[in-house]
Amino acid sequence: MQDQNRTSISALSALIILQLVMLSALYAGVPPHPPQATPLFGIAPFLGASLSAAAAAILLGGCSSRAGCLFSLLAALMALISFGPQKYADAQFGLIWPAVIGGQLACLALFGAAVSHFRGPANSGSGGPA
Repeated sequence: MQDQNRTSISALSALIILQLVMLSALYAGVPPHPPQATPLFGIAPFLGASLSAAAAAILLGGCSSRAGCLFSLLAALMALISFGPQKYADAQFGLIWPAVIGGQLACLALFGAAVSHFRGPANSGSGGPA
């Protein structure tokens, strides 16, 4: 249990750092930076929401609690909009690949920690006190 908690906190910290760097690049106008808007929403507010979800997950203990695990999954899903596999087809992939690969690894770690949490002995319905 302690290992999955450390993994989730580390992965969430990585996502926060990646997203803060991208948000800073957007505000500073340093290429490559995310577009200011997509057809559905502005990137800066979306990154703010993603950072908030990751910070909430850390404050809730990562995957040491159900709420922390749910916020961790939300943070990972939101991060995949910026760092998901669709970025392999992006024209700027050659410039952004370290962030994409790092983000994907962090998301995989969060998905693994969440699966471990929800499949753990305390949640399987066996072995606990009645």
